Amino acid sequence: MLTASNHSTRQMRFAAFVAVVLAYCVTTQAQIGDEVLQPPGSSPEQTPTPTNATLFLNVRVFDGKSATLTPPSSVLVRGNIIERVSTSPIDANSIENITVINGQNRVLMPGLIDAHWHAFMAATPMALMTADPSYLHLLAARQAEATLMRGFTTVRDMGGPVFGLKRAIDEGAMIGPRIYPSGAFISQTSGHGDFRFSFEVPRTLGGPLSHSEVVGVAAIADSPDEVRLRAREQLRSGASQIKLMGGGGVASPYNPIESTQFTEPEIRAAVEAAENWGTYVTVHAYIPRAIQQAVAAGVKCIEHGHLIDEPTAKLLADKGIWWSLQPFMNDQDASPLVNSVSQQKALQVFAGTDNAYKLARKYNIKTAFGSDILFDAKLTNRQGAQLAKLVRWYTPAEALQMATGNNGQLLALSGFINPYPGKLGVIEPGALADLLLVNGNPLEDIKLIEDPARNFVVIMKDGRIYKNLLPHNVG
Repeated sequence: MLTASNHSTRQMRFAAFVAVVLAYCVTTQAQIGDEVLQPPGSSPEQTPTPTNATLFLNVRVFDGKSATLTPPSSVLVRGNIIERVSTSPIDANSIENITVINGQNRVLMPGLIDAHWHAFMAATPMALMTADPSYLHLLAARQAEATLMRGFTTVRDMGGPVFGLKRAIDEGAMIGPRIYPSGAFISQTSGHGDFRFSFEVPRTLGGPLSHSEVVGVAAIADSPDEVRLRAREQLRSGASQIKLMGGGGVASPYNPIESTQFTEPEIRAAVEAAENWGTYVTVHAYIPRAIQQAVAAGVKCIEHGHLIDEPTAKLLADKGIWWSLQPFMNDQDASPLVNSVSQQKALQVFAGTDNAYKLARKYNIKTAFGSDILFDAKLTNRQGAQLAKLVRWYTPAEALQMATGNNGQLLALSGFINPYPGKLGVIEPGALADLLLVNGNPLEDIKLIEDPARNFVVIMKDGRIYKNLLPHNVG
């Protein structure tokens, strides 16, 4: 017979058991990304080093804003924040658990930022995009670590199911860059984001979602109300900005690149939803009409725009619109395309690249760097090489400013839902500590960034060292 006393005792024992289990879970979670989930064979250089502080000595600083380097300086990082940048010595003896790295006159610069990346699709061949989603997420996680090891400490993801990957990286379960996610890109029927199979068309209102929608790559919407709903769904999932397909594209088979997609009221519905969340909408568009419609609807950024004309470029400058532009060319870095229609569209884009950059310079448009590498693991290794191509139109300093300080300003448009509050892309007191120590001077030889394995001797993200090829002292 169960007495009140026995019942009370059992309750106490159960409560104690729950407390022990919870304590174990909390402890285990705190270890994620270190010993518990460290991949077999990981080198010590790629295991993040937790320290209270890091002091870089004898470094020349490219701060992400200036066109010149500082004299030999010291940079103190405490926690995940840059605390001091000084040409005078900084005493490390008074700081416990500090890592001291002698840069020996190397260049310290901000971590690189790719403003147009697709973490889920960059390295996965298009033919595999219908594979088991769990497999594709594992490939994306592997590529995320490779992205960080190329020196890209932050990416603005322009479409794809990366919310889980972002969380795993932020919690330390996986290694990778900071991710500013857009979630599924929003497309009209037959738009650039409509990758449905023929048997999934036509759709019925309230009917089942297509495969690409279920996976989280795309969201189809065909009215202001539907666009508003899809935008809010991405915001609910954690999007830091909203991505709309406002015009034709290269890889999509069901729309000409000259097409204008959505209507102004449809785009404005997404803008209203985003602004209510403190953030913004960016729109994929190549041609003047599509760009003009997006600007009229209130978007803050245009992706691509290679077929722009001069009046539309001047409009971007006058309105203060960001232009996320990529150095697309018909060279070894062109994305693989499986059909002749896409190949012909790509040639149109390649032909417009030079004019687009010239107009961006002429009108001093706020220009962001992004690589937009898709469906090819080998091409992802050329991420830095894509940035280096900008010296066709810019000085090395201007190109690096674009991929650091300028891109950091674009990321800040996400306002109060910014997933990483603080300054990115600069080296200054109070900024987030994403840093690269470079063998050589990239302001003189930007091709150094094409070989990150050799030339990035230290990679730090959020104050933690993920790679260090130099001798260092821990005190």
